[in-house]
Amino acid sequence: MSHQTPLGSSGPQASCLDLWREKNDQLVRQAKVAEDLGLSPRRQKLAQDALEGLRGLLHSLQGLPAAVLVLPLELTVICNFITLRASLAQGFTEDQAQDIQRGLERVLETQKQVGPKLECGLGLRGLWNSVLHAASLPPELLPALHHLAGLQVALWLSTDHLGDLTLLLQTLNGSQNGSSEDLLLHLKTWSPPAKEPDDPLTLQDAQGLRDVLLTAFAYRQGLQELIAGNLPRALSSLHEAASGLCPRAVLVQVYTALGTCLRKMGNPQRAMLYLITALKGGLICGPPLLEASRLYQQLGNTAAELESLELLVEALSVTPSSEAPRFLIEVELLLPQPDPASPLRCGTLSQVRHLLASRCLQTGRTEDAAEHYLDLLALLLDGWEPKFSRLPCPQGLCMPEIFLEAAAALIQAGQAQDALTVCEELLRRTSFLLPKMPWLWKDARKGTKESPHCPPWVSAAYLLQGQAWVQLGDPKQAISEFSRCLELLFRCIPKDKEQGPASNCEQGWCMSDEALQQLRAAALISRGLEWVASGQDTKALQDFLLGVQVCPGNGDASLHLLQTLRRLGRRDEATALWRKLEAQTKLPQENATWSLPLYLETCLSWIRPPDHETLLEDFRTSLLEPFSAQRL
Repeated sequence: MSHQTPLGSSGPQASCLDLWREKNDQLVRQAKVAEDLGLSPRRQKLAQDALEGLRGLLHSLQGLPAAVLVLPLELTVICNFITLRASLAQGFTEDQAQDIQRGLERVLETQKQVGPKLECGLGLRGLWNSVLHAASLPPELLPALHHLAGLQVALWLSTDHLGDLTLLLQTLNGSQNGSSEDLLLHLKTWSPPAKEPDDPLTLQDAQGLRDVLLTAFAYRQGLQELIAGNLPRALSSLHEAASGLCPRAVLVQVYTALGTCLRKMGNPQRAMLYLITALKGGLICGPPLLEASRLYQQLGNTAAELESLELLVEALSVTPSSEAPRFLIEVELLLPQPDPASPLRCGTLSQVRHLLASRCLQTGRTEDAAEHYLDLLALLLDGWEPKFSRLPCPQGLCMPEIFLEAAAALIQAGQAQDALTVCEELLRRTSFLLPKMPWLWKDARKGTKESPHCPPWVSAAYLLQGQAWVQLGDPKQAISEFSRCLELLFRCIPKDKEQGPASNCEQGWCMSDEALQQLRAAALISRGLEWVASGQDTKALQDFLLGVQVCPGNGDASLHLLQTLRRLGRRDEATALWRKLEAQTKLPQENATWSLPLYLETCLSWIRPPDHETLLEDFRTSLLEPFSAQRL
């Protein structure tokens, strides 16, 4: 049975208390010495020895009956042990929750609240409620108890137990109402009792811990509001975080988030000021550089946007210098893993290189785009197996599409031979996915419904090879590649197409039905143009007509068809088609709800007729004026 020792007692326990306190203070000093050693191996050994010393001291204290005289020291040792253990592990564990629970149970033992209440298992929330409402809680216990409560808040914050956290802060503040939305206010209101000069040493006092908690929660809340689109509330919380106890590394992230928030609120000048301040922090420049590129893109300053991305590539190419964490509960320890939608997630070096290369291609910087894509491929293929793994595209880079974008960039830059090499490498690495053509024709003759599975980017590789041969001046080879592309597109369908887009993505398709139609149209138009160039308008007419049928929304196929009908002297059909196109231009244009792969957009730009309106006006003159002359 536990015994309660009067505060005024003396004797062996008092002398032991001095020894225990001296041991605690010595271990805290040892941890602080280790903290100043930077990243040296001795630091880790000294800190680990201090942790084991605190563990042993705690076992000694808890091996005796709970006593009011000893409890302030015992709770202080628990706080030091949890703080050092969490900082060394860079996170909280269930063991630390058990340490807190054991400390609270010891407090209740001294209050004679033993038996049924503890036996039925109150849980941490119930224990805190019982302890903080105890009638005879001695005042000298409050500083250590508030310190332990701060560690409980830190643990619950790191595990998103915001409801329990709010109730604990309400009890500490003596308030009875409020919600988790008032958590920031509860943290501001909480004022832990000040330590006395002769109190046992601590690695971190309760007031310092409270300031860390306030900053961490304000920052977490600001990020959540920013991702959710609640910009005014995000701005308020982020300002609160920036004004608090914020380490330099975290301050860089806070300023970056403020820049993102202000950019989205339409205040680019203030956003830029915060990003510049973030970059001056000098520790983590990835997120502010990426956000700066977004800001410059929004402002239409392409040169500055690409320069920011180039600087970001350089920054990610260098191993960042790391600082040894302090043996405290710091803000970083309480932050969640970066959300994929977070503006602070700048991605890997390969992802940023891809972003830079694709933006160069999109903005017409073709030579730079080709160079960046070749660098990217060299980076990605270093150490790769000869076959592609089926990586889900939405979560990361889609390797086949990077090959295709690289080939398109090389063709755009006039490097057709290099583009052929890239496409051949793609096909070599995906040869296991290609259907055997004799089987294909055999199944077709037998009327077999199931066709071999073949991802559309395999067909796209043949399309780009055809465009490369067009640039090299070999129409026969170009037509052969376009035909192979169409053969695969029309005869090879995904096995699980009926299961929807998600299944297609898992199977390596990752292409919408609209994009697939545009890919077929691009191949038909490309081959049709080669027939035109070789003087075979009848064959071209068939391809353009089929292009209109497979992709009615592709106006390029209709314009090429119109030109071919005119050359063949089929005036009635040309006039009917012209009237249809004229009528379509007068209808309100709907914004497309889908997007095309970049390589396909680039390819479509090569086969697009110049100036749509001028072309239709030219047809008006050439087709209608002869009829007017006949009437006169």
